[in-house]
Amino acid sequence: MTPLLPIVVGVLALALGVAILRSIGTRFRVGQILAVAPVVPIAEARAVAEGPPRYVAIQGRIDAADEFDDEAHRPLVLRRVRMQLRSRGRWQTIDEQREAVDFELREGLDGIAIDQRVLDDGLVVLPRESTGTVADAPDRAPAGTPESTPLRLRIEQVSSVEHAIVAGVPFADPSDGTVRMTAGLGRPLILTTLERDESMRVLAGDAPRRPLYAVIAMAVGAISLTVGIVWAIAGAVTGSALAASPTPTAVVGGDPRSSGQGPGLVGDPLTAIVLVFLIGIGAAVGTAAYVRMTGGRRS
Repeated sequence: MTPLLPIVVGVLALALGVAILRSIGTRFRVGQILAVAPVVPIAEARAVAEGPPRYVAIQGRIDAADEFDDEAHRPLVLRRVRMQLRSRGRWQTIDEQREAVDFELREGLDGIAIDQRVLDDGLVVLPRESTGTVADAPDRAPAGTPESTPLRLRIEQVSSVEHAIVAGVPFADPSDGTVRMTAGLGRPLILTTLERDESMRVLAGDAPRRPLYAVIAMAVGAISLTVGIVWAIAGAVTGSALAASPTPTAVVGGDPRSSGQGPGLVGDPLTAIVLVFLIGIGAAVGTAAYVRMTGGRRS
């Protein structure tokens, strides 16, 4: 057995973890961006709009001049109703109805408009769902769809009495001077009325076990890769054989406290320090991967 084996296993496990996360789809990217977007005050976000584009996150209270009520008479600023079919392991939208009004996020006396027109996969709220099959609503599915196909009605809405986190690029409209948060720099506009940790659970709701499997795969990969690298470096530094020799050997000038063995790490503190350093790097990489993949908060 050589150090190449744990190195290969580590690389494959890391690749598997990344593949599992990417299989979640665009919602994985939304969660990844939301987890790392730096939170700034609304006043600073407005100042950012006057300079080079930056992707930031803000938080505050939702406010609007023209709310509309839902069936429970809650004041809403956005409501999205989607009819979705389950196909090849994914929910695919076959019909969407949307109602929204202009609104902003306020923090004290400061406010910034939200470009609700570009909100798509970046809308992260607790949905209301009704799940069944095409047989329950045959008129809502495309013709020829098997009656046993899973069908769900998903309602997502944002109320003007909620607080929210919005991630995007502050932009000053040259036509009227309005500063609003919008999509940009290749990233979507994200709005969530939940805490970040809860947002990650909602984003992974269609595949609740995949993030756990991904974290396990990446942790195993980081540990295995670290073991393989340390093993390889230790073997190269000490010059010791990785397998037992068929005949007894003795190393001239070996450590007198061992039975004919080479010096190893005894009397070689630099090598020991390097190995400890490499193990620390491996532990740091594993921890960072875990925090990043589980939506650890950064500011």
